[in-house]
Order: sequence, then C-alpha cells, then structure tokens
Amino acid sequence: MAIPRFLAAINQICEEKKLPRDIVIEAVKEALVRAYWTDYGTKGQKVEVEFTNNGDVRFFVIKEVVEKVEDPFFQISLEEAQKYNPNAKIGEEVKIENTPKEFGRIAAQKAKNLIIQRIREAEREIAYNEYKEKEDSVVMGIVQRVEGGTVYIDLGRAVGIMPAVEQIPHERYYPGQKLRTYVKRVEKTSRGPHILLSRADVQFLAKIFEMEIPEIPAGIVEIKSIAREPGSRSKVAVVSNKEEIDPVGSCVGQRGTRINAINAELSGEKIDIVVWDADPEVFIKKALSPAKVDEVKIVNKTKREAKVKVSPEQLSLAIGKGGQNVRLAAKLTGWKIDIEGAENIEGAKEGMVDFKEEAEETNKTEADLKQEAETINDSETKINNPEEQNNQSSENES
Repeated sequence: MAIPRFLAAINQICEEKKLPRDIVIEAVKEALVRAYWTDYGTKGQKVEVEFTNNGDVRFFVIKEVVEKVEDPFFQISLEEAQKYNPNAKIGEEVKIENTPKEFGRIAAQKAKNLIIQRIREAEREIAYNEYKEKEDSVVMGIVQRVEGGTVYIDLGRAVGIMPAVEQIPHERYYPGQKLRTYVKRVEKTSRGPHILLSRADVQFLAKIFEMEIPEIPAGIVEIKSIAREPGSRSKVAVVSNKEEIDPVGSCVGQRGTRINAINAELSGEKIDIVVWDADPEVFIKKALSPAKVDEVKIVNKTKREAKVKVSPEQLSLAIGKGGQNVRLAAKLTGWKIDIEGAENIEGAKEGMVDFKEEAEETNKTEADLKQEAETINDSETKINNPEEQNNQSSENES
C-alpha cells in the first residue's frame, strides 16, 4: 500500500507540533490498525503495521496455529500456516502479510480522528512535563488576552493563567505584552496542563532577586525570609556567607542598579533590605527599619511574642501607614510584635498581627484559588478546542 509523501507528512507534523517522531509514528500505526479492523478484520485482531523507506505501508496479521480453526480472524490451521512458514508448529504464531489496496471512507475518517486525538494527547503530555520542570521558576510569556480579570499568557507550548489574586495591584496588562511570571503550580488535567502563574507571590520576588543578584545563586548571599504586600512594599532579610561581602550592598548594586532593576520589574514596589540575625531581638530591630527601635523585649519565646519600645517621634514610622511597617516586620521575623504606645494610632492594631493566623488564611485562599483556576482552565479549553468533543465522539463510536 503506497501512500505518496507519507513519511514527508509525518516529518512535517513532527516539526510543526515539536513532537518526537516515534510518538507520531505510533499514533499513525494505531490509527491504521483500527482502520484495518473496520474494513478487513475485527476488533482486537493482532495486526502490525510497518513503514518502508520509500513510503510504502505494509500490514501483517498475526494468527495462532491450531489443529482446528474456530475463529479465522485469530487462528490458522497448521497446513495453511506452513505455506507462510514451513517450520510452523501448533501453538506458535505466524505473521501473514495482508496489505489492503485502500480503505473505505468511514475507516479513513476514524483513522484521521484517532491520529488527531493521539497527537493532542502527546502534545498535552509533553507540555505538562515541560512546565512541570519549570514549576517554582520564572518564565517569560506574552499576554494573549485579558478576560474577567484573568490574564491568559502564551508560554509557547501552553497557555498559563494568572487570576486577579495573583496579579500585582494596579498593574495593567494588554495583549502582546511581554511579561515575566512565576510558575506557581502545574497540574495535569484531561484537557491539558493547568499552569497557574503569579506576579504577586513572595517567590516571584525571590526569583527576581536571584536573576538580578549573582551572589545569591552562587551561595555567597542568602535570602532568609521575605515579607511582601505586592505592588506596595516588601521587606527582604539577607545574610552573607562570606565576612568580606556586604549582603545589602550586593543586593543594592553599584549606584542602585540592581535594586532599581528589581523595582522596575515590580512596577515600582518599594523594597527594604535588612540584614538577618539569629538573635530575634536584633532581627526585630532591623526588621522595623527605617524606624529606630530603643528596645526589644521577648515576652513569650514559645508563642513568639515580642514587645517593642520606640521614642514618640519614631512611633508613626515604626508602625507605618495603615500598620504596614510593623505588619511586614512581623511576617519577616515570624514574631508577633507589640509596639508600646501604639494603641491609639490608626492601623496599628491591624499591623500587629500574628503571622501564624495570616498563614492559615493564606492556605484557605489557596484552596479557593485552586477550585477557581480549574474552572477557568476547563472553560478555556472549550473555547480553544470546540472540535475536540466531536473527534472524541467519533473515537468512542469506533
């Protein structure tokens, strides 16, 4: 059975879809076997398909040698088998070439649908594996569209989604925009990989630091903790593993070049860099910068509660607008911080939070987000692949 330019067509599919050749070959072979069942055999019959170098396709039927033939599709008599293999014996299998000249319209259509389905499955599997490896890293993509507050980003082989909760507040996204995002989670679904992207996640800031500051991936400077309110302000605690290296200076860079590049990536988000310290009293003092702290007293080490004393003129600065400074310091250090004399200042109560309670709330939000993202992913696939259900139906009929 000769199929003109058959191998050339397979090679073209492999190139366009960026699929391994053996995967496409196996999909085509499976489709041809099913087409053979439809027109010349029966379902479940052992059929092998081989391709020659010149583009010919050869079909071979595998039958068991038996004394008495009960099913001619699966069995063959010893006398008949020895015409193909003189050494054939009872209980063995013989390989008989039976290449058809052509297939009927129905068989050909079923074969086409199956090839399309298998290629899509292969694309999904390869895309999932590719982006699963990129989980917990930053990727570059192009904004495809924005719908209902959700940003759809073309990553090349797949489309990732960035829900509103994962976006930096006040940022504006538009089609064609190049955008760096953090691959927060990749999950396998029946409709392809679900890729959750984020620019608001703490890890996005950490990865940007690694990209802009070579001393971090080199292990010379280490990020110990990060507290972030996306689009507004962040605090990053760093430490140097070499005494002669200034961790803050490494992050800021000459004339602020490094930190300015990070600020630009985060749309002007302010970043405070502080030196981490194993002593909680010292660390809390530094975390509350730019305020000058007079005294830090550990109230309860088990519950990680501390009381801080500052001068009256430093009180507002220590608390920050809306309690932001003390709130970020609490997240950064992992301690509940109580500032003396702050009871009557607006936002102070909200600022002096227990970071453990916030972590529990974050986990709840994450669960809600997962459910929302799965719904978005399902809708996205239906929009992009309206014909897939028709192909699936055709496959089920076979």
